[in-house]
Parts: sequence; structure tokens; C-alpha cells
Amino acid sequence: MVRLKVTAKGQVTLKKEVLDHLGIKPGDEIDVDLIPERGARLRSVPSGNIEDFFNSFGNPHNIHATLEEIQDAIEAGWAGDVRFDDDP
Repeated sequence: MVRLKVTAKGQVTLKKEVLDHLGIKPGDEIDVDLIPERGARLRSVPSGNIEDFFNSFGNPHNIHATLEEIQDAIEAGWAGDVRFDDDP
């Protein structure tokens, strides 16, 4: 358990141990959910944008396909019209 002290201005400084556990860095945001019995739950707010999310997957073979090409591939797969290099 980590104990924090409230200042005369009603402020609390989160200790490094807490910030590290939540994965919070300078500039990040924290959500506080108020729960019954005078409790609260802290959660870090995910940062970044949708581009960062999709870029995290990588594309080592530099493959790009349109939605139509993806749909065609799905339909061909379901129809059994797709052969793989290791198929006899």
C-alpha cells in the first residue's frame, strides 16, 4: 500500500512508485472513478492516436490491400479457391 498526504490546497502528489505502476509519464492523464464508501479508482488514460495503434503492428513485407481486395480474398478463402505455397 502507498500512503499519500493531502496538502492544505487539497492537492496530492502521486509517488513515482504509483506512476510507474500505472505507466504514467509527464503529460499523461489520469481518470478517477468515484466508488461507494468514500473510495476512488485511478486509471491511466491511454495516449496516442489511431495511427500510432495501427503503426504498432508493423508491415515487414510491405503488403498493402484495398478493402475490396481484402473482401475478394475472404470470399475466395471461404469458397476454397485459395491455394497456399505449401499446399500439394
